[in-house]
Amino acid sequence: MTTAHPPQPPIDPRLVPPHPPALHPHVAPQPAVRPAPQPTAWERRWPGAAGPARPVVLGTVAVAAGVSASVVPLDRPGLGWLVATLAGAAALGTAAVVRPRPGPPPTAPAPPAPGPAAPATGTHPAQPQVGVPGESSATAGPRAAVRPGATGASGRAARLAWAVATVALVGVGTVRAANWLFALCLLAAVGTASLAVAGGRTPLGLLTGAVLPPIATLRALPWATRGLPRPRADGPSIGRLLASLGVTAVLLLLFGLLFSSADAVFADLVAAALPDVSTPGVFGWVVRLLLVGAVLLGGAYLLAAPPDLELRARPARAVRRLEWVLPLALLDALFAAFVLVQLTVLFGGSGHVLRTAGLTYAEYARGGFWQLLAVSALTLLVIAGAMRWAPRHTRADRTLIRLLIGGLTVLSLVIVASALYRMRVYTDAYGATRLRLVVATVELWLGLLFGLVAVATVRLRGAWLPRLVLGAGVVALLGLAVVNPDRLIADWNVDRWQRIDRLDVDYLSRLSADAVPALDRLPEPMRSCALRDIAGQLPEDGWRAANVGRAQARAVFAADRAAEVATAPCP
Repeated sequence: MTTAHPPQPPIDPRLVPPHPPALHPHVAPQPAVRPAPQPTAWERRWPGAAGPARPVVLGTVAVAAGVSASVVPLDRPGLGWLVATLAGAAALGTAAVVRPRPGPPPTAPAPPAPGPAAPATGTHPAQPQVGVPGESSATAGPRAAVRPGATGASGRAARLAWAVATVALVGVGTVRAANWLFALCLLAAVGTASLAVAGGRTPLGLLTGAVLPPIATLRALPWATRGLPRPRADGPSIGRLLASLGVTAVLLLLFGLLFSSADAVFADLVAAALPDVSTPGVFGWVVRLLLVGAVLLGGAYLLAAPPDLELRARPARAVRRLEWVLPLALLDALFAAFVLVQLTVLFGGSGHVLRTAGLTYAEYARGGFWQLLAVSALTLLVIAGAMRWAPRHTRADRTLIRLLIGGLTVLSLVIVASALYRMRVYTDAYGATRLRLVVATVELWLGLLFGLVAVATVRLRGAWLPRLVLGAGVVALLGLAVVNPDRLIADWNVDRWQRIDRLDVDYLSRLSADAVPALDRLPEPMRSCALRDIAGQLPEDGWRAANVGRAQARAVFAADRAAEVATAPCP
């Protein structure tokens, strides 16, 4: 017998729960939100320019590149190098003054798609915060534009000083005719120009700033492309602009040819002002235009988006006191013994050397100069290592640093003086040459460095030392240019000949035109033998290659004496 169940009441459909969101047949599953990639350490230090380049910056860079490609004489020093440098400095100065365009405004987060997955309360699910590692939530936010005063890049005064040094180094080619000296100045100018646009204060920052311009050139290409003006609907089209430029070129060419044929003086002026228009000349001009334009564009990009060059080495683990005091104390004792010997030689003179070493004074000087130069350079490395690893926690540690490192610095100054004295004796015995003069200049620079290191050791602070070391090198090179090295060498050897009747005429004939006024003091036939090669290699200079040294040499080679120099017999 079956039991009858009572009838069930109907189910209200409003009370039936909906399907789960993931199983709902009409709702697609939502994709997982991936966090934005974290920026690398280098991207945080140099995020680059957010906005496009200003058209005025691109225009000045293009004009400066065209001027530089047209006026630089590649075969000799001359005025054109200085004009090109000033044009480039004006373009980069414009890039430094003109504020870059702001980047696109940040986009607001999109609202979540409506659906059953949305919470009933109307709040949005928490999104992962993407920031810079190491920043707290209180400091997280949009990163401000990198400014030189807060990132370790040199300030405006330091950048201006490097820029002035660059112009001065390139300007040496306007007053000095020595190719070797101008080559050294150009190499130094490349470094100072890099520091002028990139900056840097610490050793790592200065080194990084020196190699950044090539990288900046590559990063500047899309920045410059975004800054090119777009044709407007109500403005002239590209075709019309090109047609206008073509008509301008035709008119200038036509009337220029007519005026040139009408007046010989105007024709000479136009010929001197215009570059070579042959096929090789045009190809070389285009290559120079592209190279100079790329370099200036990279410099403008660095000025518009300066990197953070506050790069410092990790703090070194301080060694125990005995581990650094013992080697430095013994090294001080060795240096003191050597300095005592040097003082004996300096006061004893050549008689003491002949009695003790069995050498002539010149041989004694020649045998030790290069070793003392190496000692000076290695001592700087030893002092740098000691300053890095020596502890400074207690007063006794700081006193030992000042005594041992300061004593080593003072003894090194005596060694530098001894090396310079040896070079003086060696030059008196064998004559002055370019190599001996350059090495003596380097030794003077090392002596200046030891003086700066002594100041840093007493103060136990040396943050200013790296930039001052480079600046001292630039000053030493400019000082070498001021003394006119080739003329100084010629004067030194002519004076030596008047004392001891010895002269290397063959070496003097290989000097530059800067030496001509000094060689003109020689009697015949030595004068003609020394000047013949220089006179034969003295080119005619236009305004691009104008040079004071070559102009003075031409004044010596007057018309009535040129034939005498060319025909005089040489023994």
